[in-house]
Amino acid sequence: MTTPEDAFQLLAGVFASRGDDILEIEIIPPSLGSPFLQDGCFIGITKKTLVQAYTVARQLFFKNLMSMAEDELLANLLNKNHSADTVTDHVITEIMLLFDCEHLTACNWRKGRLLAALARDPGALDRPSQLLQVLRTELTLLQSYQCSPLHRHTKSPTLWSHRLWVLKQLLKLEDQCPESLLDMERHELAIVLRAAELHPKNYYAFTYVRQLHALLAKASVETKDASSWAAVLARKQVNPVLDWCLANPRDISGWAFGMYLLGHVPDRQLRGDAVGRVLRFARDVGWEGESLWTFIDLTVRQFDLEDVMDDVFIHDQERQDPVSSTESQISPTKWPWRARLARAKGYWVVNRSSHDT
Repeated sequence: MTTPEDAFQLLAGVFASRGDDILEIEIIPPSLGSPFLQDGCFIGITKKTLVQAYTVARQLFFKNLMSMAEDELLANLLNKNHSADTVTDHVITEIMLLFDCEHLTACNWRKGRLLAALARDPGALDRPSQLLQVLRTELTLLQSYQCSPLHRHTKSPTLWSHRLWVLKQLLKLEDQCPESLLDMERHELAIVLRAAELHPKNYYAFTYVRQLHALLAKASVETKDASSWAAVLARKQVNPVLDWCLANPRDISGWAFGMYLLGHVPDRQLRGDAVGRVLRFARDVGWEGESLWTFIDLTVRQFDLEDVMDDVFIHDQERQDPVSSTESQISPTKWPWRARLARAKGYWVVNRSSHDT
């Protein structure tokens, strides 16, 4: 039987040796016969063992870490000769956040640890680049939580807020060229989409990527004003987000983010191509889900793209009775998206009839 101390040491060893590796952590059932499994960066742990590790970590946290002064936090962060005790210090909060991703005290302690270093003159440190490396390591830790099949971490407002804060500090410390900003945006979007797959309708993840877009749009970029640079950033995300939305057509949070991106790209052709692509998908597979058709209705009306819908559903018999009679029964005020769906249904009826004959 695993004791709480054994459980803590198991997880402490994993986090202490992680480096910048991204872990995939999963809660496993006790029926597998082992409380802890590891295959490279893939970790499986039972809920009971995690609770045991958390109880030890929490005790150590309030006993040893809460009272740390700024100098002690800085020494803990930048210590080159990690003893066993020092390693335990920096993994205690990682174990706590693995159990409870909304543990604000543990998360704020990690912020304070980073702020202790940020408050110092980087030139006074032995290794100024070490701070940048610590910030990147913090991001890979958060990615380990946010891209693992855990119940709450993928949709944790605390973790997404902390991630945005860490990225802000990284951008302040390091000048970024346009290509680096685009790479950062692409990387962060991939993390968000993975988290949204694990937790559907992930409002917090998509809110984070909106905030990130606004942050990167304000980044200092030569020869580019904020609005045009925001459009460049948004344009690069449109197709990946649409790919994801069409693979997850029931997810309203994804479609809402797609609308957000189109609103930042003042290019009617791109907007028309995007809406036309979604319409053709719905037309070809006969999709009737509300999320997709809400996206179509809002984008068509907001960006004046009725002609795109006409082009997609053009048909000699399109405006015969099946379409008009169905549309007349819809309340456009209460359910405006249903009028779009009704038109598609009318198209399907007429199209099937023409194929049958």
